[in-house]
Amino acid sequence: MELIIVTGMSGSGKSMAVDALEDIGYYCVDNLPPEFIYPFAKLTIQSKGREDHLALVVDSRSKDVYTKLKEELDNLDSHKIRYKVIYLDTSDEVLLNRYKETRRKHPLMDSKITSLSEAIKLERKSFETIYSISDYIIDTTFLSNNDLKKEIRNLFIYESSHSMQVKAVSFGFKFGIPNDADLVFDLRYLPNPFYVKELKNKTGMDDDVFDYVMSNNLSETLFNKLIDLIEYLLPLYREEGKSQLVVAYGCTGGKHRSVSFARRTSEYLNSKGINVVTQHRDIERKSRA
Repeated sequence: MELIIVTGMSGSGKSMAVDALEDIGYYCVDNLPPEFIYPFAKLTIQSKGREDHLALVVDSRSKDVYTKLKEELDNLDSHKIRYKVIYLDTSDEVLLNRYKETRRKHPLMDSKITSLSEAIKLERKSFETIYSISDYIIDTTFLSNNDLKKEIRNLFIYESSHSMQVKAVSFGFKFGIPNDADLVFDLRYLPNPFYVKELKNKTGMDDDVFDYVMSNNLSETLFNKLIDLIEYLLPLYREEGKSQLVVAYGCTGGKHRSVSFARRTSEYLNSKGINVVTQHRDIERKSRA
């Protein structure tokens, strides 16, 4: 049986994640009290394959989730039931905007906690332990619903092969560092195509921009050193039981240098037979730099 526990910040996109899991064949149960996780998993196993792909959503709608969820995960471990935890995260600013747009009440708001920002802050702090032990942390701050669904599908199509996935991300520092990044590399000191007239309005997905970024000796030396580091770390992360390594490359606006490095990283790792996906987080943003 493949068991996935979906949790994370309220308003971070868990409903979209569940839709994506259902699309690839998972039987999904939303808003499950944490103390039901082991009984539900045991019942599924006893059904002898009738539902061998199970996803359970456990979140702050269950008021005791912060203490009970860790206990139930330990219970699964003690009974040798394999599982993966997906934690969905989003910046506080985006969460505030989403709740204001939908006019929904945060599950932690009550007679004592009347402020939305206070509820979000409390929820984030309460989830710190679960965040630290999650197998996959997905930052949905800049993801559309379709992007999130695609990321979920990519994760669990590869999961069946039990290989580790590398996610190469490009981003712009002016828009913030990705929350789910394991390794962050700053490329802002490399020559910037933004200041070349014929390249300014292109991206690292265009070959002339890619060649401009990667052709100088500084970029070549840096890439070789970074890829050596990534290849050195991969088996160490595997030994730790990590399922995904997120490598994030940042430049000023996330259009040129970071895209080129993420692109080359993906091409190189693919050539080595490593499971790799690419995300250019800020490539479509209007501000180009």
